Amino acid sequence: MSATEAAPSPVAESASVPPINKANPHIVILGGGFGGLNLAKSLRYTNARVTLIDRQNHHLFQPLLYQVATATLSSVEIAKPLRTILSDYENITVQLGDVQAIDLKSRTVIMHHHTISYDYLAIAMGGVTSYFGHPEWAQFAPGLKSINDALHIRREILYSFEKAELTDDQEKLKKLMTIVIVGGGPTGVELAGACKELGRYVMRHDFRKIDPTKIRVILIEAADRILMHLPHDLSASAQRQLEGIGVEVRVNTMVKDIKEHTVVVSAKEKPDMLETLSAASIVWAAGVGANPITRTLGVEIDRAGRIKVNPDLSIPGFPEAFAVGDISFILNKNGTPVPGVSPAAIQMGQYVARTIQTELADPNLRPDQREPFSYWDRGTMATIGHSRAVAMIAGVKFSGFLAWLAWLGVHILFLVGFTNKLTVVIRWVWAFFTRRQGARVFTSDEGRGISPITTAPSTSMVTPLKTD
Repeated sequence: MSATEAAPSPVAESASVPPINKANPHIVILGGGFGGLNLAKSLRYTNARVTLIDRQNHHLFQPLLYQVATATLSSVEIAKPLRTILSDYENITVQLGDVQAIDLKSRTVIMHHHTISYDYLAIAMGGVTSYFGHPEWAQFAPGLKSINDALHIRREILYSFEKAELTDDQEKLKKLMTIVIVGGGPTGVELAGACKELGRYVMRHDFRKIDPTKIRVILIEAADRILMHLPHDLSASAQRQLEGIGVEVRVNTMVKDIKEHTVVVSAKEKPDMLETLSAASIVWAAGVGANPITRTLGVEIDRAGRIKVNPDLSIPGFPEAFAVGDISFILNKNGTPVPGVSPAAIQMGQYVARTIQTELADPNLRPDQREPFSYWDRGTMATIGHSRAVAMIAGVKFSGFLAWLAWLGVHILFLVGFTNKLTVVIRWVWAFFTRRQGARVFTSDEGRGISPITTAPSTSMVTPLKTD
């Protein structure tokens, strides 16, 4: 079966389904990310009962996750409990749990120990790290999708410096002082810059034997340039800024294999000439796929597992069910896919809330009368490091310090919670003037170093059903 074909639903069709209750509907939202949370908050003043379900108890500001991985911020500064965020919304209930299955035909969500019926459903379960058909690489090259991922990467990087301080073996020292990041998108670029500056500035005076400024950071990208979503000149500027702080940027480079502390690569023009890179830390930032539950719904999906939705974000054949954020596939007016970024998810969530509110206000409205979703691209940006960034806002392109200030402002604006905003601002101001970062504490496994951590996709809300 191809990825664009409909997958069979694992749940039997219900014999009878009650009509949608538009007087006091039950709206179920799966996922407390940008799309799900903004959808829930937008339903505050409706007469609907809203249930938000997530396998984590917190909303995570993923764009700053790389700063947790590189010891700039602590995890609690970019996450906030969902119950705290929604505590004043009396019509919203938060449930912690794993979704086992969704039966679109009977309008039910199957959890571990109970089943939830809905009148309207929004699937906003986000994406997971995709290894392009090589799931065995996950144990050696974790992605960066959750707090656990970030803490694991941070422990691995910081512990490598500690081990480097203790070794006299030059080959081992070279490996311990090397970080390989696969993927030249925003996550990979921002992570590469932050890793280099961690050694170059933050820890340069902290060790007696090693020189942290000599940390080697290699960024691997299969395409001919990094930040492919940006114009060529901004992409080139980003690469120059990365290389200016010492990051090795390798474009047109394919990953052939990943083992423990080893990445095998080859140049596109010479695929048979393999090169082995040894590194203490390997991070995968190259691919994202939709939550695997999409493959069990019996609806059409694309190669990444995203649901091919209608113009109103509803799932074809099920007008009361919507897909929001990374889990959906929809085209812009210009024919390009809506990007899987947080502003798009936020707009989708708010749009679905307005669509439902409109139908509740006028029960005679038909689904085919809905206004189509339209994504407003406010711009895009990526930070390279201290006072370095690239940005394009309203068609205006700029880079360097001004772009970095714009990046700071935008991220503070969208960070949830006043306390989080204030704490992050203080951290950033402190780091700007002192080049010191205060989140460099890591724990070990009974004093023996880094404990093994499962690096399977950690943002999935799905626990596969056991089969005999």
